[in-house]
Amino acid sequence: MIRVLIADDQAMVRQGFGALLAAQPDLLVVGDAADGAQAVAAARRLDPDVVLMDVRMPVMDGLTATRKLLGDRSAQRPRVLILTTFDLDDYVYEALRAGASGFLLKDAPAADLVQAVRVVAAGDALLAPAVTRRLIAEFAARPDRHRPRPTDLAGLTPRETEVLRLIARGRNNAEIAADLVVAEQTVKTHIGRILAKLGLRDRAQAVVLAYETGLVAAGE
Repeated sequence: MIRVLIADDQAMVRQGFGALLAAQPDLLVVGDAADGAQAVAAARRLDPDVVLMDVRMPVMDGLTATRKLLGDRSAQRPRVLILTTFDLDDYVYEALRAGASGFLLKDAPAADLVQAVRVVAAGDALLAPAVTRRLIAEFAARPDRHRPRPTDLAGLTPRETEVLRLIARGRNNAEIAADLVVAEQTVKTHIGRILAKLGLRDRAQAVVLAYETGLVAAGE
């Protein structure tokens, strides 16, 4: 069973998402929270596999809550799936940098929400190409002296660099394997080495880094 915690300041949203997810045979809603502080406390108490995290909440916003959950090295860290509207803002981008495994639009179809929870729980990142790449490209294009430099990728082999570039363009493992004419298991091996070398948690952070270092440019 995939254990899910829902964090949103609107009771109707929590109830609606909760009923939808609870109807799935492989999903178990273990609790909910009305703000980020409650979400952090509940996650530490209930040990969910996935936290559905709203961005804008009182007391503590979803970004701060995500940082607290994913920055706590002493605890089991859940996967965080950010819930947002389409008016993309810095919060969502910063949440991805903090280690969130992706984001989902609040008006997405019910089937997309269910699938998103399963994808994130499986350890993958939810990267809807058209939306996520636009988000990351927009904010990665902004000047920031603290961002990684292209030389930070110097430890990657040419093939690993190409795999990272394809990940950033929204390709899944099967598509990358087809592009490079290699086995899908080989792609998985490359991705594991990329994440280990760069100290990244998952594909979402890999995409962010690819844009920040200029490996992939906005509009590509």
